[in-house]
Amino acid sequence: MPTVAVFNGSLRRDSINRKFAESIAKLAGDRLTFRFVEIGDLPLYNDDLWQDPPASVLRMKREIEAADAVLFVTPEYNRSYTPAIKNAIDWGTRPWGKNSWEAKPSAIIGATPGTTGTAAGQNALKGLLTVVDTVLMGQPEVYFTYKPELFDAENNVADESTKAFLNRWIDRFAKWIERTSEPKTTAQAGPR
Repeated sequence: MPTVAVFNGSLRRDSINRKFAESIAKLAGDRLTFRFVEIGDLPLYNDDLWQDPPASVLRMKREIEAADAVLFVTPEYNRSYTPAIKNAIDWGTRPWGKNSWEAKPSAIIGATPGTTGTAAGQNALKGLLTVVDTVLMGQPEVYFTYKPELFDAENNVADESTKAFLNRWIDRFAKWIERTSEPKTTAQAGPR
């Protein structure tokens, strides 16, 4: 079963996007394995730190490289994605010639209580993900308006139409991963 490294752009303890991604992970359990990657412990990107790379950065790069695909779960900050996601992406592209994102199938989702979902933030992130060489799934898009009543006390999707919508997205993402994945080589799987 393909593994998906999940990057949640909200660092707050009670993150709606974290809850949303965990709900999708439960739905996807028979098709995809989600592995949540910690990014709150990454220092701000500074090229000087490569002389003695932070352990958190090396761990994150290993987790990206071990995954079959990546999923970015972003709230919307001022009509854009979060600084935490940008920082993780920057660390993942370096050092020069060791881009951990290279040719990784990817997707973006996001949730907010607002009526437009995270459309502007996701659209801003799309351009960056293609520049760093992920293979971004364009459709279907998930700009989710988060309502607590759509989920039960264990954070399972309780609403049947929401469940059907998210299951269609999961199926498409699983097929995207299968169709766009490049075979892993020893060089790709090794430590960085």
